[in-house]
Amino acid sequence: MAQHHIETLAVHAGRAIDPVTGAVVPPLHFSTTFERAHDGSYPRGFAYARENNPTRQALEQALATLEGGAVAAAFASGNAATSAVFYALKPGDHVILPAETYHGTRLIAQRFAQQWGLQVSFVPMDDLDAVRRAFRPNTCLVWVETPSNPRLFISDIAQIAALAHAHGARCVCDNTLATPVLQNPLALGADLVTHSTTKYIGGHSDLLGGCVIAREHDAFFERIRDYQVLGGAVPSAFDCWLLLRSMQTLPLRVRAQSASALRVAHFLAQHPRVRRAYYPGLPTHPGHAIAAAQMRDGFGGIVSFELAGTEAEALALAGRLRVFTHATSLGGVESLVDHRASVEGAHSVLPRSLLRLSIGLEHPDDLIADLDRALASL
Repeated sequence: MAQHHIETLAVHAGRAIDPVTGAVVPPLHFSTTFERAHDGSYPRGFAYARENNPTRQALEQALATLEGGAVAAAFASGNAATSAVFYALKPGDHVILPAETYHGTRLIAQRFAQQWGLQVSFVPMDDLDAVRRAFRPNTCLVWVETPSNPRLFISDIAQIAALAHAHGARCVCDNTLATPVLQNPLALGADLVTHSTTKYIGGHSDLLGGCVIAREHDAFFERIRDYQVLGGAVPSAFDCWLLLRSMQTLPLRVRAQSASALRVAHFLAQHPRVRRAYYPGLPTHPGHAIAAAQMRDGFGGIVSFELAGTEAEALALAGRLRVFTHATSLGGVESLVDHRASVEGAHSVLPRSLLRLSIGLEHPDDLIADLDRALASL
């Protein structure tokens, strides 16, 4: 598709008028198998749904278009997409991961990747000197997550990608929280982008999905594709269709959520019962300048804060909210509050009084009033 604004891309990428019926909405292809020609070939390009499916192919084209990539692979979950990147590596390879990263990524690295013979280092990715010191002769991949989950630390994608390339390594960026609406890591030098499409791209808390998008269609991406096909970690045709539907409103949703999140962050930053508010849109955030340079149109829909109190008080606060729902996830149209330390378990290094807010599409005044009432009741 020609160069267009992301609103136009979100509506049209991966979508075409159905040549048989003229339907404006692409049909949903449930079939798991496809007819062969008399000579045994597959002239229509589809053989078996684990290998490819017309609806999944349309989704992958749309995802690649939105991120400015050459090719994409859709997966059944964000963790499946992350696992595919690790599976594409070789025993003995060294991977640099953020000290604060989504706990599913950390568990995949610790419980599985190291058993496959990968070497893993966790470093504060917002400290370029620490990243620089972490490289080894066998470093092959640097994983960036910015903003990070849940304290929204900011990593300089361009600088880290340049460091990775100088050492002959690839740079992968988890762009789940920023989405392609606010940030395009491939344009900043990253080689691969991952998403949990369960979150903002799905946007309605009703499906699971993930994806890997590559700047170049190379042999490394083909190893990721092999894991997708041979491992069978593929999304259903219906989930792909739902994602294509949801992507049409992605820019509108993300910008509205970002605008509301900024207002909520300012409220929390000034509240006497809040020890610290985490949001890259706040000028006091240590990564604000970098975020302002590499993001656009907002800083995302996630706000985290530490209550000036105990873990029990933080959990009580989450339970007293009425507009926010106490549940684990993010990126949906409804606002959620989550106590991450209890979700992550005993190994969590997060402050015990920290709560993560996923800002939905409710009016920001109602969200702030809900927080104000619950904080006053402690």
